[in-house]
Amino acid sequence: MNRPTTAERLAGKTTSPPPGTSAVAPDAASLLYGMAEPPPFPELNIFPLEWRVETPKLQALYDKSRDPGWAPNLLPWDTLEPSAFTVDQRYALAYWFTLLSVFDGSGPAVFARAFIHTWETHEEDPVRKCFFSIVRDEVNHEEICQRAIQALVPKGPLDYVPETPLGKLAQNNVRWMYHNGCRYWSGFKGSIGKWPLPILFTSFLMGEIASSTLFHGMYQATSIPVFKECFRRVGQDEARHMGICLTVLENILPKLTDEQRAVITKQIRAGFIFLSGILYLPPKEFWELGPTFHASHLLLEDVARSAGLGILTAEERKENWRNAVLRMKGLIEPHGIEFPALPEIGVDGKTVAFDPSEIIPVF
Repeated sequence: MNRPTTAERLAGKTTSPPPGTSAVAPDAASLLYGMAEPPPFPELNIFPLEWRVETPKLQALYDKSRDPGWAPNLLPWDTLEPSAFTVDQRYALAYWFTLLSVFDGSGPAVFARAFIHTWETHEEDPVRKCFFSIVRDEVNHEEICQRAIQALVPKGPLDYVPETPLGKLAQNNVRWMYHNGCRYWSGFKGSIGKWPLPILFTSFLMGEIASSTLFHGMYQATSIPVFKECFRRVGQDEARHMGICLTVLENILPKLTDEQRAVITKQIRAGFIFLSGILYLPPKEFWELGPTFHASHLLLEDVARSAGLGILTAEERKENWRNAVLRMKGLIEPHGIEFPALPEIGVDGKTVAFDPSEIIPVF
């Protein structure tokens, strides 16, 4: 009996190549006959990738924002000497920056969600890139809050043991502010995919006008050098954000439907209520606050003001907020959007109901 040779054994293990793997290069024209299309791309998917530029002005704004010209770690923090303030002044200063962080410090997460959404809805490339720059800026603003709080009250705002009654009141107020921040975030997460771009950007513009008003006033009034520089730099960023929002809205506002106009009217009222938590006084609508919150808040503001932070008086803030709101009114009313009544600051308009479950991003 003859045993198979090595060559015969190897030959027996070979198999035919699969179709289409011929050593001969395939012909493109013949392959077309067997071509098939993939399933339709699902909605709110980041693919296919596109790089459309429909608004060159937005691309120019992004190009200018590539280098913001500053960084939180390079600000003159060495000039901030905590021992120059009393214990209560340090608590009050840290309290104000904690209050700011409920709005500005949560900005990275808020705008990061919106940034992702611009990919899901396949916005033009400059819109996506501008949102990227806003996320970066908001991370810088959050770091300012972090550095100020930690320099003045290490382990603040919650993980320190207050040494005075005012410190205990500040800590309690912070917990109430975070309670409302949690409520806002829960509502925000469900809103991004719910509202069309015109409504989102109108709300963003409300926040940017408010922010530029706040930081301009604080920059002028504060006597603490590092905080003056903080407010100047953040104000520059917010002005750029406002320019982005205005450019997008120039394209969007003329195309609104009547339904969208009505929703924007309601959302401006909602934005005013939410932002008044730092720009004026927290209204009872939306804000759930403890029985000592308002009195403690005013006391803490007075102490921070005495330390040189430059907090405007309630009357000055009311006037600043009113001026900012009137700017917003002048921008949107020509496009057939009814402005809501804001009786808290003396602005007439349409009376609209406020539903806290319908609040959308305003920063």
